[in-house]
Amino acid sequence: MSERRRIAPLSLFEAEIGFTRALREGNHILVAGTVAEAVDGVVPADAGAQADNCFAQIIRHIEELGGRAEDVVRVRMFVTDIADADAVSAAFSRALRHARPTGTLVAIAALYRPEWKVEIEAEAIVG
Repeated sequence: MSERRRIAPLSLFEAEIGFTRALREGNHILVAGTVAEAVDGVVPADAGAQADNCFAQIIRHIEELGGRAEDVVRVRMFVTDIADADAVSAAFSRALRHARPTGTLVAIAALYRPEWKVEIEAEAIVG
């Protein structure tokens, strides 16, 4: 039986709600929905910049749990405006084209905060 490892909570919200941003179970790493909000609360206005930030955070979480960007096998991208699909897809390509994971991009009605235009989650398999 493997040991479940988690990254440290990044916000009071995570501790309050009781979820983990990223965890590793065996050789699987799961990264929950990630948005582009910086520690100081700043969110880029541009959806492409938000997606770049999300992918950078996701890759950091995966590396913290012993994986690499090349280990990513699945990505789910949620946008609040389908007009942002090309910008978000370009960010996906910049971050993970070399890994060639599966990918889904869908438009949704809203995210938790109105300035969030993009939320991305990922799965990796190490080894």
